[in-house]
Amino acid sequence: MATDAPDAFPCALTLDVPFPDARLASVALQALRVDKELSSLVKRDLTAVAVEGSPDPSVLRVEYKAATNRMLRVAVNSFLESLALVLEVQEELDVDAVEALQA
Repeated sequence: MATDAPDAFPCALTLDVPFPDARLASVALQALRVDKELSSLVKRDLTAVAVEGSPDPSVLRVEYKAATNRMLRVAVNSFLESLALVLEVQEELDVDAVEALQA
């Protein structure tokens, strides 16, 4: 059975995570892109996209497709933990990020 068949990944979820600016979204994208999905039953696509009225891609878009709801839940939970860590590091170490969040 081919794993790329449309019905092989019936469960899907798209998350849009807004950032104060395109630089922070790009940093998060680069940090999170390094970790690949461990299961062949889950596909993830990370991109930075622009919001309406802005030319800069300040939103991190994460698109998940999975074979089962459980696999989707596990993958998204893991991603959210990694995202939380990236946000904490940005808040602690990036002076511009702290200033943007306080504004």
